[in-house]
Amino acid sequence: MLQIKTFVFNPYQENTYVIYDEHKNCLIIDPGMHHYQEESEFKAFIDEHQLKPTQLINTHGHIDHVLGNNFVCDTYNLVPQFHELELPLVIEVQNYAPQMGIRYEPSPIPETFLTETDRLYLGQEEFELILAPGHSPGHLCIYSAQHRFLIGGDVLFKGSIGRTDLPGGNHQQLLESIASRIYQLPDETIVYPGHGPVTQVGEEKRSNPFVRG
Repeated sequence: MLQIKTFVFNPYQENTYVIYDEHKNCLIIDPGMHHYQEESEFKAFIDEHQLKPTQLINTHGHIDHVLGNNFVCDTYNLVPQFHELELPLVIEVQNYAPQMGIRYEPSPIPETFLTETDRLYLGQEEFELILAPGHSPGHLCIYSAQHRFLIGGDVLFKGSIGRTDLPGGNHQQLLESIASRIYQLPDETIVYPGHGPVTQVGEEKRSNPFVRG
């Protein structure tokens, strides 16, 4: 049985996720902790539940989703994994974080990159990767067909969609990604977004003002 823990971190109120199984293995997704208190809160949860982090995944490379990459790497010896098209965004964070007054230790850079044909594994659990560009060029969503949930990053929100006015954004491409990739999932699929509350694919197909199913 999988469990999902949500943290809300940093000034952008970003959702950081920990997915863990009955054997205490866990995936860390989009660590957004940006100061010592948030790092301590995160580590306390891992320690309290005796979890064993096995992978660090970034859905995309914007500042609010990678602020904790260095901390997770130093603490759990995990190098972040993300799509190669996100590399320029990840590198650029170190240049503008100080201008915004945000403490940031530069993210480690992986030697290899994820693609949409890869699979992630947590014990016996398998996750598909869905490439959904538009908010950013190489944005990946993480999908569990068995458990019917999607870690959606900043693609689809409850009643909204991701921004496209940031570097690498493309509004039409985002709409197409949602319609052709996210809305093709079962209606009961729970979407865990990068910000705000969870939603369901079916609910967004019926009521999302930006993209109707």
